[in-house]
Amino acid sequence: MAVVTVVRDDLPGLLATRASLRAQTVAAYDWFVVDGASTDGTADWLSRHGQEAAWWRSAPDSGLYDAMNVALDAIAERSPSGGPPCSHVLFLNAGDRLADGRVLERLLPILAASPDAGLFYGDALEERPGGGLVVKTARSHRRALLGMFTHHQAMVYRLAALPCVRFDLRHALAADYAFTLMVLKHGLPARRLPLSVCIFATGGRSQRDPARGRREQAIIRRELLGLGRTANATIWGLQWLAITLRQTIPWLYAKYRFSSNERSFLS
Repeated sequence: MAVVTVVRDDLPGLLATRASLRAQTVAAYDWFVVDGASTDGTADWLSRHGQEAAWWRSAPDSGLYDAMNVALDAIAERSPSGGPPCSHVLFLNAGDRLADGRVLERLLPILAASPDAGLFYGDALEERPGGGLVVKTARSHRRALLGMFTHHQAMVYRLAALPCVRFDLRHALAADYAFTLMVLKHGLPARRLPLSVCIFATGGRSQRDPARGRREQAIIRRELLGLGRTANATIWGLQWLAITLRQTIPWLYAKYRFSSNERSFLS
């Protein structure tokens, strides 16, 4: 399996992701690192420790999703470590970590048992203000109309389903949503994983500018799903309500969203 980490000027985050991978009970992964020409020491660290990655690059890019496309192209062009080509890919950005040391041990047999599936997805852990982790339960992929049904870092894609799928750089915040919808539109099965996959590093761009993310999602729903203005406006309103609730009454949001079953459309 390929694990893709994109980074720019975040050496502590990169080291946290690396430590999470090194803590796994099985090392059956190839690490692809794309650094956007960092100036904080990240590029220097990679030049000294590049042997830990199957492939890495430090060069200017056009942002997060452009770097992910660079990684997908690199995976497609080579068989890392002299072994067979990678079959699946997980995007674990700098600062994100796997949920515990046994994630890959439990995940890999599930991937092997469902060779027809194009997408696997599980729960995510989120760090709460003041410390502590909570489970953000994945919704069903059948509710993708409402937005991302789990964190992108909790999704594993089969590479055979991605030969012509890349991140749309028109979308600065929601390209992962468009990417996932395109995979689902291929008609390959999607499988729910019975585990938490990642610890999501909060404070990213989508959380800092949720309004832009909602606007981009509306464009994506119109273009990929053919959703009309009224339906899009309704979903936009529900998303706005969810964000407002999280910001103004966080305990109430947590009560409904951080739950052990799918009871809410909130995201």
